[in-house]
Amino acid sequence: MGAQITVPSETRHSGILGIGAFRPERVVTNEEICRTIDSSDEWIRTRTGIESRRFAAENENVVYMSIEAGRRALENSGVDPSEIGCIIVATSTHLLLSPPAAPIVADALGLDGPGAFDLGAGCAGFCYGLATASDMVRSGTANKVLVIGVEQLSVTTRPDDRGTRMIFGDGAGAMVIGLTDEPAIGPVVWGSDGSQWEAIRQDKDWLQYFADLKEDPTADRPWIAMTGIAVFRWAAFEMAKVAREALDKAGITAGDLDVFVPHQANSRITDLLAKSLELAEDIPVANDIAEAGNTSAASIPLAVEELLRTGKAKKGDTALLLGFGAGLSFAGQVVTLPDAPAT
Repeated sequence: MGAQITVPSETRHSGILGIGAFRPERVVTNEEICRTIDSSDEWIRTRTGIESRRFAAENENVVYMSIEAGRRALENSGVDPSEIGCIIVATSTHLLLSPPAAPIVADALGLDGPGAFDLGAGCAGFCYGLATASDMVRSGTANKVLVIGVEQLSVTTRPDDRGTRMIFGDGAGAMVIGLTDEPAIGPVVWGSDGSQWEAIRQDKDWLQYFADLKEDPTADRPWIAMTGIAVFRWAAFEMAKVAREALDKAGITAGDLDVFVPHQANSRITDLLAKSLELAEDIPVANDIAEAGNTSAASIPLAVEELLRTGKAKKGDTALLLGFGAGLSFAGQVVTLPDAPAT
């Protein structure tokens, strides 16, 4: 008979200890975007809710933005870097297949050799990472985990593609997850619909691109492509079910919520979800999309940071997070919000 394996027997709870964000300095207006696509500021605002977005500078890649957001989250949480047992970087735009971004970020932040990996789940990536970190803390795998959502979508969207160029932006958000006295991160509700994988995708792989170059030296490189109508219909009508299930699993109702933070995909989707959940009119609903655009895996933490920084939400508020996008994948959970960021 094999030896008995020992696992933590005490009840452990997890929560968000601190948050940090990095927003590139360069603001790209709708007018600038319309120089390369057939659209207008009014059309973009009306159909998406986006007024501007941020594009990273040449040196501000996924690793750089992750380091900045992670550093601020550590400072705001009061956690020493040596205490981090694992780092998770949720992204679809780290442009190296190897090595992953997480170990590089960990080293730059002075972490003491933690577990480190990248997570690819599209726009739901941060909520996937948050769920994984929460389970790590509750199971005893780690006492503190740094979760980062980051994207540099400006280099992966074709400048003249009307379906993507006006939508996406760059940025990074991070949270430190750790032990708490009471439950502060609810059970995740997650899943996928791979039958709709083509709705948001890279339009060709790199091997195909190299093959194309042999035939045509001017062949176009891979870009992100999106079928907006398919994504809109799926998110607007299916994600309300996911939101309700996340509330049920956390043992609360929509009436108990203080804040709603859906993925910042489209303001019309957000409005439909809030209406479907029958949220009270005075409940803050994230609208970071207006100035940040759709930042995919960075969307949720950036939106939470904006709500806390501006005082629209406060420490202790109960919030529903809901991520959804490429895959098509989704994830949602109820959380208790941390202190507002100082940096």
